[in-house]
Amino acid sequence: MEIRSTDKESFTLVYDGCYRVLIRICYHVVYNMDIAEDLVQEAFERFYLKNMTFPSEDEAKYWLIRVVRNLALNHVRRNRRESTMMEKVRQRSSGGANARDAQKELDESETIREVRKAVSGLPENLRMVIILKEYGDLDYKSIGKVLGISEGNVKVRVHRARKKLEETLAGEEAYVY
Repeated sequence: MEIRSTDKESFTLVYDGCYRVLIRICYHVVYNMDIAEDLVQEAFERFYLKNMTFPSEDEAKYWLIRVVRNLALNHVRRNRRESTMMEKVRQRSSGGANARDAQKELDESETIREVRKAVSGLPENLRMVIILKEYGDLDYKSIGKVLGISEGNVKVRVHRARKKLEETLAGEEAYVY
C-alpha cells in the first residue's frame, strides 16, 4: 500500500505502527524520555511537512528511523559540546572541583550505568546496530535498509558489538537494558 505522508489515514497508520519503536531507539541514544519524545515528535513533523510518498509502510518506517537516529545523534553531539564547555566554566569558577549529579546516580542502578557506558563507548557503526537490534527490535534486513548496508554486514557488526560489550563488561554476558 502506498503511503503519502500528508494523507491522514496513511499518517495514522505509520504513526501507530512505529511510534513505540522510534521512542525505544531514540531513548537508547539520548537516555532521556522527554528528549526522546520531543525528537520523535520532530521526526513526525518532518515526515508530514515533507509531503513524501513511500511505496510501503516499511519504507516510511525506515525513513523515520533514519531521521530519528540522526536527530538523536545530533542531540548527543550538541549536548556533549555544551557539557564540555560548561565543565570548563565550572572548573575555572570552582578551582577545578568536579560536581556530580547525585540524583542521576541514585536513579540508575550500577548495572544499567555500566551497560549504558559500554554501549556509549562502542564506535558509532557498532553502537547504532546494537541499538536498532536490541532496543528497536528490528531484524537484520531492516537494520541494513535503515543504515544502507548489507544484511551480512549488519550481522557482522552486531556480533562485533556484542563481543566488545562482553569484553568491556568483564566477560559477563551482555544483557542490554
